[in-house]
Amino acid sequence: MKMSNSKKIVVQVVLLVVGVAMLFYGIYRGEAAAVLSKAIKLCLECVGIG
Repeated sequence: MKMSNSKKIVVQVVLLVVGVAMLFYGIYRGEAAAVLSKAIKLCLECVGIG
């Protein structure tokens, strides 16, 4: 299935806008702190400190 260049660009822009909107919605809900906390715990477990 081939798409024309203009349709491909439109799809890419729409997906980018939706992704950015989801990112800001997660930040608005306070999910950034939860993700950072989990990432820190994971890193400390991999290194063997925690």
